[in-house]
Amino acid sequence: MHTKRNRGFLHEIRQNGSAYLLVIPAAIYTLIFGYFTLPYMLIAFQKFNFKTGLFNSKWIGLENFEFFFRSPRAWEVTFNTLKLNFLFIVVGTVVAMALAILFNELRSKLFSRITQSTILFPHFLSWVIVSYVIYSLFSTDYGVINKIIGWVGLDPINWYSTPKYWTTILVSAAVWKDVGMNLVIYLAAIVGIDDTYYEAGRIDGASRWQLIWRITIPLMMPTIIILSLLALGKIMYGSFDMIYAIIKDNGVLYPAVDVIDTYVFRSLRTIGNPAQAMAVGLYQSVVGFILVWGSNKIVRKINPDHALF
Repeated sequence: MHTKRNRGFLHEIRQNGSAYLLVIPAAIYTLIFGYFTLPYMLIAFQKFNFKTGLFNSKWIGLENFEFFFRSPRAWEVTFNTLKLNFLFIVVGTVVAMALAILFNELRSKLFSRITQSTILFPHFLSWVIVSYVIYSLFSTDYGVINKIIGWVGLDPINWYSTPKYWTTILVSAAVWKDVGMNLVIYLAAIVGIDDTYYEAGRIDGASRWQLIWRITIPLMMPTIIILSLLALGKIMYGSFDMIYAIIKDNGVLYPAVDVIDTYVFRSLRTIGNPAQAMAVGLYQSVVGFILVWGSNKIVRKINPDHALF
């Protein structure tokens, strides 16, 4: 029995050797950073000492968690993290869906391809580059937005000293940068829909809007739900590269945009305690898991076919 299995495995390797070769770097990366590092979660409950190592450091229970939860700004940064990520997911999904449906309805393939490429391009820009684009728009003295405001006779706004605008600015920037990749996924889901559904709808006299509402959107739902559930798993992780590149150490804007990751980074930059960082990371992971599990359970009750697991 084992010989047959071994022969089957070796035959599979010989048949698809190039494919397995391509998987090796990703598998090694996942093993090292995804599994071999799991034991280091223990330092969240230790007063970690680099000299004594992982298993000989002093156990201190939940003291590392107190570092975060007793902070006067802990709940503020938690709320900001959830608020921003929720808006990223909802607004990004809605915009990507709308664009995917729009591109699917276009008849000019050349225009569609050029526009899709243009929308996808920002996804490959780093947040450092995007931060300079945003600064060129919202700089108090030289920003394009303030120039336009001045032309219409209004007083310029000191954007980098006014927190209330930055939730909208960050959500808009995130959607602009990442909507192209989600657009490709949703457009692929639409292209995969069987044309017979649309033919049957046209025979029944359905309008183009009715075809979208009754066929396209319902058949896109499994893809939308899966991507949303995966995004919920990271809802407790603020986009550190985005926030820090754009906001940097501008304390005036912290009440509106400071997230857990940037808060912990600033704290550790001065304290330098990796155990406290692990405690916050473990807190984020547990909450993310609960959100994914709970959301998936709700989806399973409503429609089992759309559940992730």
